[in-house]
Amino acid sequence: MPMAADDIAALIRAAIPDAEVEITDLAGDGDHYAARVVSASFAGLPLRKQHQAVYAALGQRMGGELHALQLKTAAA
Repeated sequence: MPMAADDIAALIRAAIPDAEVEITDLAGDGDHYAARVVSASFAGLPLRKQHQAVYAALGQRMGGELHALQLKTAAA
């Protein structure tokens, strides 16, 4: 079963409390999303590490409940 956008945002915010999270359903199918995550905790981190932090927040859901996630991150 696909994940709801609100559930994705909640998981990210739980792991990165100061994050500003914007989720967009790209295909309207609840299975392909884009996420924009901005956090002060990303300051000084390379993009790869920022993305790893978001993927860690989603855990085992990536590739399962959450099929595809286009990710953009930035430091606040």
